[in-house]
Amino acid sequence: MFSFNVFDHPMQRGLQNRFSTQYRCYSVSMLAGPNDRSDVEKGGKIIMPPSALDQLSRLNITYPMLFKLTNKNSDRMTHCGVLEFVADEGICYLPHWMMQNLLLEEGGLVQVESVNLMVATYSKFQPQSPDFLDITNPKAVLENALRNFACLTTGDVIAINYNEKIYELRVMETKPDKAVSIIECDMNVDFDAPLGYKEPERRPQHHEEPVEEEGDPNSYADMDLGFRAFTGSGNRLDGKKKGIEPSPIPIDPNDIKRGIPNYEYKVGKITFIRNSRPQPKKLTDDEDALSRFIAFSGEGKSLRKKGRKP
Repeated sequence: MFSFNVFDHPMQRGLQNRFSTQYRCYSVSMLAGPNDRSDVEKGGKIIMPPSALDQLSRLNITYPMLFKLTNKNSDRMTHCGVLEFVADEGICYLPHWMMQNLLLEEGGLVQVESVNLMVATYSKFQPQSPDFLDITNPKAVLENALRNFACLTTGDVIAINYNEKIYELRVMETKPDKAVSIIECDMNVDFDAPLGYKEPERRPQHHEEPVEEEGDPNSYADMDLGFRAFTGSGNRLDGKKKGIEPSPIPIDPNDIKRGIPNYEYKVGKITFIRNSRPQPKKLTDDEDALSRFIAFSGEGKSLRKKGRKP
């Protein structure tokens, strides 16, 4: 007689430690209850029924709980974490972006399996719109948004909400595996060029040397006639008019002398007097008399005359 202990087979023990079941999936907006669960849409976690928690507690699984979601009809899969166990039996609630990646409709079947993922060390994202470049610090915004995610899968298009606007980013690459856990990890983040982004064209700058043009002296006269100070008429306080109102006298073009450039000018040197030379000063009569002035050259006087006794 031979007996077979089927329940002690090692493969059967391995299957018992694995959670795998199917649920009808719905978006978070279909979740019944007075509370607003918009926080589920801002992350990468799902809501499962209480029976899943009871079954997971009986299995020897590792924490944190991570799951693989598979749509067998389209062969699409992704990974996620769990937020709460408050859904109705046989139903799970997913973020809208996750249902789009899995090509699932409301009430579609999804396979949920427990998995163990490696800790992420590197990830690369591609914004799906150039509007993401308008954010002042996109890396800090992404780091804050990834706190609501449990894992990343290469090829997924995740959605983050910032400043009342939704930005979509495609996961281009993850290391050390195509699906990684980002819970309590030190991950380097890199960005690829946004979808539809075009670099601005750089126009070559041509440095043209200034050319001195010899202008007609008549043109300078026309320029000076545009504005001339103190050409108006004055008014008296008593209201009387005296004299003849002045009229602007046209300037003779020959009186306008164009400046002569200093060809010996050097950069960093300032020369205040360039085109004029000091001329010998002509002394007037008063100045000539002052120049001949000799100090203390007069005669002194005494209050007491010499030779007289008091």
